[in-house]
Amino acid sequence: MPKVSDKKSKDTQKPKRALTPYNQFMKQELPKIKAEQPNITHKAAFKEAAQRWKVSPDNPKNKA
Repeated sequence: MPKVSDKKSKDTQKPKRALTPYNQFMKQELPKIKAEQPNITHKAAFKEAAQRWKVSPDNPKNKA
Protein backbone atom coordinates (compact mmCIF):
# COMPACT_ATOMS: atom_id res chain seq x y z
CA MET A 1 0.00 0.00 0.00
CA PRO A 2 1.48 3.43 -0.94
CA LYS A 3 2.31 5.85 1.81
CA VAL A 4 0.40 9.07 2.12
CA SER A 5 2.56 11.77 0.64
CA ASP A 6 3.46 14.62 2.92
CA LYS A 7 4.05 17.22 0.23
CA LYS A 8 5.12 20.59 1.47
CA SER A 9 3.05 23.43 0.16
CA LYS A 10 5.07 25.78 -2.02
CA ASP A 11 5.49 29.31 -0.83
CA THR A 12 4.34 31.34 -3.82
CA GLN A 13 5.10 34.62 -2.06
CA LYS A 14 8.83 34.10 -1.59
CA PRO A 15 11.12 36.26 -3.73
CA LYS A 16 12.87 34.75 -6.74
CA ARG A 17 16.56 34.01 -6.54
CA ALA A 18 18.86 36.58 -8.16
CA LEU A 19 20.21 35.75 -11.60
CA THR A 20 23.85 34.73 -11.86
CA PRO A 21 26.20 36.98 -13.84
CA TYR A 22 26.16 34.37 -16.64
CA ASN A 23 22.36 34.33 -16.82
CA GLN A 24 22.20 38.14 -16.77
CA PHE A 25 24.73 38.28 -19.61
CA MET A 26 22.84 35.72 -21.68
CA LYS A 27 19.55 37.52 -21.10
CA GLN A 28 21.12 40.72 -22.50
CA GLU A 29 23.17 39.19 -25.31
CA LEU A 30 20.68 36.83 -26.96
CA PRO A 31 18.34 39.65 -28.11
CA LYS A 32 21.36 41.63 -29.40
CA ILE A 33 22.60 38.65 -31.43
CA LYS A 34 19.12 37.94 -32.82
CA ALA A 35 18.81 41.62 -33.83
CA GLU A 36 22.20 41.52 -35.58
CA GLN A 37 21.45 38.21 -37.32
CA PRO A 38 17.66 37.74 -37.61
CA ASN A 39 17.89 34.39 -39.44
CA ILE A 40 20.18 32.73 -36.89
CA THR A 41 18.90 29.65 -35.06
CA HIS A 42 18.52 29.76 -31.29
CA LYS A 43 21.23 27.13 -30.91
CA ALA A 44 23.69 29.15 -33.00
CA ALA A 45 22.79 32.37 -31.17
CA PHE A 46 23.36 30.69 -27.82
CA LYS A 47 26.71 29.38 -29.04
CA GLU A 48 27.71 32.89 -30.15
CA ALA A 49 26.65 34.34 -26.79
CA ALA A 50 28.72 31.70 -24.98
CA GLN A 51 31.77 32.67 -27.06
CA ARG A 52 31.21 36.32 -26.13
CA TRP A 53 30.90 35.33 -22.46
CA LYS A 54 34.38 33.76 -22.55
CA VAL A 55 35.98 37.15 -23.25
CA SER A 56 33.45 39.38 -21.53
CA PRO A 57 34.54 41.71 -18.71
CA ASP A 58 31.31 40.68 -16.94
CA ASN A 59 32.70 37.15 -16.57
CA PRO A 60 34.18 36.81 -13.05
CA LYS A 61 36.88 34.46 -14.40
CA ASN A 62 38.21 37.27 -16.60
CA LYS A 63 38.62 39.69 -13.68
CA ALA A 64 41.59 37.94 -12.07
